[in-house]
Amino acid sequence: MAKRVTAKAAPRRREAARTSGVKTSGAKSSGSKASGSKAAGSKTAGMPAGKPSRDKKSLNNTSGRRISTVATSTASMTATSGAGLVSLLDHMRFAVSRFNEARLAFAHGTTDPVAEAAFLVSEALHLHPDQFEPFATARLTVDESARVMALIETRVQTRKPAAYLVNKIYMRGLPFYVDERVIVPRSFIGELLDSHFGEQQSLLGDPAEVTRVLDLCTGSACLAILAARHFPNAHVDAVELSKDALAVARRNVAEHGLDEAVTLYQGDLFAPLPEGARYDLIISNPPYVDAEGMAGLPQECRHEPAMAFEAGPDGLDVVRRILAEAGRYLTPEGGLLCEVGRGRDNVEAAFPELPFLWLDTEDSEGEVFWLPAEVF
Repeated sequence: MAKRVTAKAAPRRREAARTSGVKTSGAKSSGSKASGSKAAGSKTAGMPAGKPSRDKKSLNNTSGRRISTVATSTASMTATSGAGLVSLLDHMRFAVSRFNEARLAFAHGTTDPVAEAAFLVSEALHLHPDQFEPFATARLTVDESARVMALIETRVQTRKPAAYLVNKIYMRGLPFYVDERVIVPRSFIGELLDSHFGEQQSLLGDPAEVTRVLDLCTGSACLAILAARHFPNAHVDAVELSKDALAVARRNVAEHGLDEAVTLYQGDLFAPLPEGARYDLIISNPPYVDAEGMAGLPQECRHEPAMAFEAGPDGLDVVRRILAEAGRYLTPEGGLLCEVGRGRDNVEAAFPELPFLWLDTEDSEGEVFWLPAEVF
């Protein structure tokens, strides 16, 4: 039987600033100046005094044009055909270089160019990411190389999230279908279900005794599916406002064989739920990006539905409503697990009376809070 624990919030450490609450792993936004680059038309440092002869100047210009033409042709050929690239590692290295050169942002399941490259190369070759290493030195066929190179260039040219290009994202090792009708899932709640609601210790007690779970703002239903798998005796209700997103959620629930365990509702937060519904656990990764954050979203994030991000001037429009109503839908021993990104300061300032327990994960600190039913 799991031991019910009441943990104290960990002390806060100073966090590095991140763009609009979205992890970019230090990537600069598109259009920023390259390090050390000089403005066009600037004088060449160290150029000898005196005017070169006309013949020499003409020869230099002609040679420069030829070199430029060859370089452009070679780059174009490499980008489309993978010329000179042999193994999975070769293609991965090329992808990392292209991503670095293009200054892409990484905020959709991968946090750096190496992880993103490995993900794209693996998906192009129909390999699970865990299978990359055993085949790292394997040679690609001509068709496989062309497929990988096309994906790399599409990622660079369109700046669409990689997950949209392959219609897949992994959470806790499980694959989920995604397209541009839903935000690309990258919630920390899946990890917290394992770390704080397990068999050894849990904020809810024994996971086997959890019978009703509610997922608000379910999107692609990834968290609802993870919850259904984590709590073996629970039925999960999942609510989504967007009809388009709900179609994606329905596909994922079916593909994971959980039609009997997960019920999907279209509507606004608690509104579509059955009368008298009560839950042992409410989870939510709602919109929480404030106005300033919306203005600074990386280009990659602008391909995602804006309604999945926008949450008013302080990012709390939806969170306020959840906190106002959650108590009516929780069982006496239940609780609310809610993700707010970088909104901790705003949440605590808006609700100083609530004893938020901030939970950390491997890659986050103080982005998800827990509140037991008794405080509502």
